[in-house]
Amino acid sequence: MVLIDEVNRLDLAGLINWVVFRQGVECGFQGRTNKLVDGCYSFWQGGVFALLQKLHTVCGETQALSDSEGDSATDSASEGEVPGDNLCEEDQTCHFEHGAQSNAPGSVDCSSGYTQNLRRSETEPLFQSMALQQYVLLCSQDQEGGFRDKPGKARDYYHTCYCLGGLSVCQYIWSKNGNAPPLPKAVLGPYSNLLEPIHPVYNVVLQQYQEAYEFFSRS
Repeated sequence: MVLIDEVNRLDLAGLINWVVFRQGVECGFQGRTNKLVDGCYSFWQGGVFALLQKLHTVCGETQALSDSEGDSATDSASEGEVPGDNLCEEDQTCHFEHGAQSNAPGSVDCSSGYTQNLRRSETEPLFQSMALQQYVLLCSQDQEGGFRDKPGKARDYYHTCYCLGGLSVCQYIWSKNGNAPPLPKAVLGPYSNLLEPIHPVYNVVLQQYQEAYEFFSRS
């Protein structure tokens, strides 16, 4: 829905409730109810939380601006003016931004109940990020290199791609500053395990995404 600028159509409270219960007892993510966990869903499900955190950041900024305007309107009302006559619907919505660029995507109602859950995700993830790293490194990683669905399965390029993407999400999900590397406590094992940050929509290294975005924006 982010890709087609239709975030406003999501039932975000329902989405959060569904996705947090997709992390299984093995610590990996399953694709849907009553399915076994699979290494590739460390990105497909884990990336959702990175998107939710980014969405909340934009929502919070818009809500703060709306609250400030509301205070000004209250002051004006006390002087006999009628507030709200020139307020548009846009004041009650927020936008998802792709990285540092705003593509004027779909808007989301910031007044609904899901914002309480999203505020919590600003301080800590809504999933067990260290446990997910354990599953990916201990169960999905092949000792000869590459990643797989689960023990007993063969490694392949598909699972290697999305397991690495999920690992990156886990490592950076705690970061409040997107320009700073994560703290060592966010990375399972030695800090040399740290991966490059990825774009949570496209699962490509963030720097390469930004270069591609700038290139095609010029054409």
